[in-house]
Amino acid sequence: MNLPENLKYTKDHEWVRIEGDVAYVGITDFAQSELGDIVYVDIDTVDKDINREDVFGTVEAVKTVSDLFSPLSGTVLEFNEKLEGSPELVNSDPYGDGWIIKMSIGDAGQTADLLSADAYRELIGQ
Repeated sequence: MNLPENLKYTKDHEWVRIEGDVAYVGITDFAQSELGDIVYVDIDTVDKDINREDVFGTVEAVKTVSDLFSPLSGTVLEFNEKLEGSPELVNSDPYGDGWIIKMSIGDAGQTADLLSADAYRELIGQ
Protein backbone atom coordinates (compact mmCIF):
# COMPACT_ATOMS: atom_id res chain seq x y z
CA MET A 1 0.00 0.00 0.00
CA ASN A 2 1.48 3.29 -1.11
CA LEU A 3 1.23 5.96 1.64
CA PRO A 4 3.63 8.87 1.09
CA GLU A 5 4.97 10.18 4.40
CA ASN A 6 4.85 13.84 3.23
CA LEU A 7 1.04 13.81 2.91
CA LYS A 8 -1.73 14.10 5.48
CA TYR A 9 -4.81 11.85 5.49
CA THR A 10 -8.43 11.80 6.65
CA LYS A 11 -10.56 9.06 8.17
CA ASP A 12 -12.68 9.33 4.99
CA HIS A 13 -9.69 8.25 2.83
CA GLU A 14 -8.71 11.57 1.28
CA TRP A 15 -5.10 12.72 1.17
CA VAL A 16 -3.88 16.31 1.46
CA ARG A 17 -0.66 17.88 0.17
CA ILE A 18 -0.13 21.33 1.65
CA GLU A 19 1.85 23.89 -0.36
CA GLY A 20 1.84 27.21 1.47
CA ASP A 21 -1.80 28.32 1.85
CA VAL A 22 -3.06 25.88 -0.80
CA ALA A 23 -3.99 22.22 -0.42
CA TYR A 24 -4.15 19.55 -3.12
CA VAL A 25 -6.72 16.85 -2.33
CA GLY A 26 -7.26 13.37 -3.73
CA ILE A 27 -8.26 9.91 -2.59
CA THR A 28 -5.79 7.44 -1.14
CA ASP A 29 -4.34 4.39 -2.83
CA PHE A 30 -6.39 2.31 -0.37
CA ALA A 31 -9.62 4.10 -1.34
CA GLN A 32 -9.09 3.75 -5.09
CA SER A 33 -8.28 0.04 -4.69
CA GLU A 34 -11.48 -0.49 -2.68
CA LEU A 35 -13.59 1.40 -5.26
CA GLY A 36 -12.19 -0.37 -8.30
CA ASP A 37 -12.06 1.13 -11.79
CA ILE A 38 -12.98 4.80 -11.60
CA VAL A 39 -15.02 5.93 -14.61
CA TYR A 40 -16.06 9.48 -13.67
CA VAL A 41 -15.16 12.25 -11.22
CA ASP A 42 -17.87 14.88 -10.61
CA ILE A 43 -16.85 18.14 -8.94
CA ASP A 44 -19.41 20.96 -8.81
CA THR A 45 -17.82 23.09 -6.09
CA VAL A 46 -15.16 25.08 -8.00
CA ASP A 47 -15.13 28.71 -6.76
CA LYS A 48 -17.30 27.75 -3.77
CA ASP A 49 -16.50 28.00 -0.09
CA ILE A 50 -16.79 24.66 1.69
CA ASN A 51 -16.40 23.56 5.28
CA ARG A 52 -14.36 20.68 6.57
CA GLU A 53 -16.24 17.39 6.05
CA ASP A 54 -18.61 18.92 3.45
CA VAL A 55 -19.12 16.84 0.30
CA PHE A 56 -17.20 18.54 -2.52
CA GLY A 57 -17.94 15.99 -5.25
CA THR A 58 -18.23 12.33 -6.11
CA VAL A 59 -16.15 9.57 -7.62
CA GLU A 60 -17.98 7.05 -9.75
CA ALA A 61 -16.57 3.56 -10.10
CA VAL A 62 -17.97 0.69 -12.14
CA LYS A 63 -19.99 -0.65 -9.19
CA THR A 64 -20.55 2.36 -6.91
CA VAL A 65 -20.57 6.13 -6.40
CA SER A 66 -18.67 7.54 -3.44
CA ASP A 67 -18.88 11.03 -1.90
CA LEU A 68 -15.70 13.06 -1.49
CA PHE A 69 -15.37 14.89 1.83
CA SER A 70 -13.34 18.06 2.25
CA PRO A 71 -10.43 17.62 4.67
CA LEU A 72 -10.32 21.37 5.39
CA SER A 73 -12.45 24.50 5.21
CA GLY A 74 -11.64 26.82 2.33
CA THR A 75 -12.44 27.67 -1.27
CA VAL A 76 -12.20 25.14 -4.10
CA LEU A 77 -9.85 26.82 -6.56
CA GLU A 78 -9.46 24.22 -9.26
CA PHE A 79 -10.59 20.81 -10.49
CA ASN A 80 -7.94 18.61 -12.09
CA GLU A 81 -9.09 18.85 -15.71
CA LYS A 82 -7.00 15.79 -16.68
CA LEU A 83 -9.65 13.72 -14.91
CA GLU A 84 -12.38 14.80 -17.35
CA GLY A 85 -10.85 12.69 -20.11
CA SER A 86 -8.88 10.25 -17.95
CA PRO A 87 -10.64 9.54 -14.63
CA GLU A 88 -8.57 6.35 -14.37
CA LEU A 89 -5.61 8.54 -13.29
CA VAL A 90 -7.16 8.36 -9.82
CA ASN A 91 -6.48 4.59 -9.97
CA SER A 92 -3.08 4.62 -11.64
CA ASP A 93 -1.50 7.68 -9.96
CA PRO A 94 -3.64 8.70 -6.94
CA TYR A 95 -0.92 10.91 -5.39
CA GLY A 96 0.36 12.48 -8.61
CA ASP A 97 -1.64 13.15 -11.77
CA GLY A 98 -4.75 11.75 -10.06
CA TRP A 99 -5.20 14.67 -7.63
CA ILE A 100 -8.81 15.87 -7.64
CA ILE A 101 -9.04 19.46 -6.36
CA LYS A 102 -6.84 22.34 -5.32
CA MET A 103 -8.26 24.50 -2.53
CA SER A 104 -7.30 27.48 -0.42
CA ILE A 105 -6.85 26.76 3.28
CA GLY A 106 -9.38 28.78 5.28
CA ASP A 107 -8.15 27.74 8.74
CA ALA A 108 -4.57 26.48 8.94
CA GLY A 109 -5.27 25.17 12.44
CA GLN A 110 -7.42 22.40 10.94
CA THR A 111 -4.33 20.78 9.43
CA ALA A 112 -3.38 19.60 12.93
CA ASP A 113 -6.46 17.33 12.90
CA LEU A 114 -5.32 15.44 9.80
CA LEU A 115 -3.74 12.00 10.13
CA SER A 116 -0.08 11.16 9.57
CA ALA A 117 0.78 8.29 7.23
CA ASP A 118 1.35 6.06 10.29
CA ALA A 119 -2.00 6.97 11.84
CA TYR A 120 -3.80 6.37 8.54
CA ARG A 121 -1.99 3.04 8.09
CA GLU A 122 -3.27 2.04 11.53
CA LEU A 123 -6.83 3.15 10.60
CA ILE A 124 -6.92 0.90 7.54
CA GLY A 125 -5.14 -1.97 9.27
CA GLN A 126 -1.99 -1.98 7.14
